[in-house]
Amino acid sequence: MTISEFFNMGGYALYVWGSFGVTVLFMVIEPVIVRGGRRATLQRISRIVRLDAEERR
Repeated sequence: MTISEFFNMGGYALYVWGSFGVTVLFMVIEPVIVRGGRRATLQRISRIVRLDAEERR
């Protein structure tokens, strides 16, 4: 088996390498999205706690 045969994947190279590419893309994007959601949730909780403390005064 040569390198070109390996990268050609028996004619299925576009499907195989495209699948790997999409998987890697989502594995990179998902933590970024989760981090943003976490940050927004923490800000929302902070705002609720602050408003609750102001109401108790």
